[in-house]
Order: sequence, then structure tokens, then C-alpha cells
Amino acid sequence: MSVFQKLILASGSPRRVDLLAQAGIEPDRLLPANVDETPLRAEHPKSMARRLAKAKADKALKMYREDGGDEDAYILAADTVVSVGRQIMPKADLLDEAAQSLRMLSGRAHKVHTGLCLITPKGKSRLSVVETKVRFKRITRDEMEAYLASGDWRAKAGGYAIQGLAGTFVVKLVGSYSNVVGLPLYETVKLLTDEGFKVHFNWLSGGN
Repeated sequence: MSVFQKLILASGSPRRVDLLAQAGIEPDRLLPANVDETPLRAEHPKSMARRLAKAKADKALKMYREDGGDEDAYILAADTVVSVGRQIMPKADLLDEAAQSLRMLSGRAHKVHTGLCLITPKGKSRLSVVETKVRFKRITRDEMEAYLASGDWRAKAGGYAIQGLAGTFVVKLVGSYSNVVGLPLYETVKLLTDEGFKVHFNWLSGGN
């Protein structure tokens, strides 16, 4: 039996690639779709994650078609938003941004929303948002300074990556761990299989 289906991932994130590999999925192509990630006025974190995932999928599809891509590919996009209440934490590019986010997260619970968007070969768009609740310990000054010096916060939503050093700050997690890493595996696989993508075919062939 031969099954050939194309999956385009609208991201260059090594974390998302690794998570897909965990599910036995290897994207045929990575098309990072950079979009303006500025929150809209009074935008809810969940709405922002959904909106940006859709925008990334649409842009990746456009790039793929402009580059001569055929119409048989699935386009998968995701966007992760960290929030305390309705306050959206920035994706930390500067030291001050990371420090501000960590001070806000210290000793408190926060939510991680990942928006998923799948565009099928028939042009159908499927959207969902997955939420995970995370609580951090109270971070001491020494821990804060050491973490900031590590640089592990760079380009991370909320200024941290749970699979990195900041995992030592997590007291409690309710929901999907892989969602906090950047791609909720259960929901992603379900989205793909519901739309006819043969996720489990590689399992039968030993990944070859």
C-alpha cells in the first residue's frame, strides 16, 4: 500500500518539528509565515491565538502556491499565546521584556493558548484552540538573574520554554504539556486524521 500526502508546516520552529516527529509525521516543507503578532485592542488571548494561526496558514498557502506548489498539500499552522488573565505576555526579544514577563508569572497561574489551523487540499479551513493552565513557583532574585543570563527566554512566548530551564519553575500543569511546548499533539493528530491525512501510515511502515 502506498500513501503519499504532502504536509506543509507554516513554521520554522524546531520544537514544532520535533513534536510532529514524535507523532511520526515529517513535514514535506517548512514555510515560516511571519505575520504581525501585535494584539488587537482588547483582544482575548484565545481569539488572538486563533486569528494568528489562521493568518499564518493563509500566508503559507499563498507562498506555496506562488512557488509553484500543487493543490494536494495540507497546510498546518500554529500560534502560541501566553496570558495572565486577559493580559497577553509578549514574545520576549529583549531582556527587559523577558524580565517583565517572568515577574508577572512568578508565583502565579497563567494560561497557554495554542491556535491550530489546517487548510486541506480542498481548501477547507479547520480551526481550534487548545488551553493549558500552568502555575509557576515564586522565582527568587538569584533564579531570575541566572535564568535571564542563560538566554533561554529568547523569542519565547511569555519569556520561557517549558522544555528548557524554566521547567524547574513549574509547580502545576493542567492540560496538554505539548501544547505549552508549542503544538498540542493529541489535537493536532485528531485534526489531521479527521481531514483524511494518514498520520498512522508511517507507524505501520516503521517510519520509512
